[in-house]
Amino acid sequence: MPAAPVSRPRFVILISGQGTNMQAIVDACRRGECPAGIAAVISSRQGAPGIAWAHSVGIPTQTIAHGDYPSRDAFDAALAAAIDRHAPDFVLLAGFMRVLTPGFVQHFRGRLINVHPSLLPSFPGLHTHAQALATGVQVHGCTVHFVTPLLDHGPIIAQGVVSVLSADRPETLASRLLKVEHIVYPRVATWLAEGRVHLTADQRVVVDGVDSRLFFLEQRT
Repeated sequence: MPAAPVSRPRFVILISGQGTNMQAIVDACRRGECPAGIAAVISSRQGAPGIAWAHSVGIPTQTIAHGDYPSRDAFDAALAAAIDRHAPDFVLLAGFMRVLTPGFVQHFRGRLINVHPSLLPSFPGLHTHAQALATGVQVHGCTVHFVTPLLDHGPIIAQGVVSVLSADRPETLASRLLKVEHIVYPRVATWLAEGRVHLTADQRVVVDGVDSRLFFLEQRT
């Protein structure tokens, strides 16, 4: 008797705008590099361009606008219910511009992943590129991490690094960093889909078969 087919892990991706990291992950799955299925893309904002893109490639989409709900708790409850209908193995935040409540984070504990535009634990929160330039750091980067109730402080899965150039402004630094985000996040999605990512008892990340989880964007000088 032939073996039963193995179902692919399922991702739900949350966005609020262009969703370029979402597109990078979807493209990796469509090329066969990431062995996951994208169950849905959900936006917190009406008219998000990323929703139109996801719909154009045949992915189920939904918008749950945070402004339609009277509180963060009400919004998060509606969002969690929408996600649960797709029974995902992981929920990937890709430019999702909402601070999630502890109850939501606990509901998806160990399955909720985010990309943040800094080398955490440096520069949590907003305006990370301006913070990097103001402090004079010579490298900047992004971090893909597990989400915990403490904002931008979850266990780190992987990071990407770019050089800070003397002529950089927040916009140019952000643009260059986005290129490395599009490398790091699909790679992490692949590791997740392959079942290679594990949390240790002391909340550190181990990825089977991977020695280094740091990625660099080559910069011409």
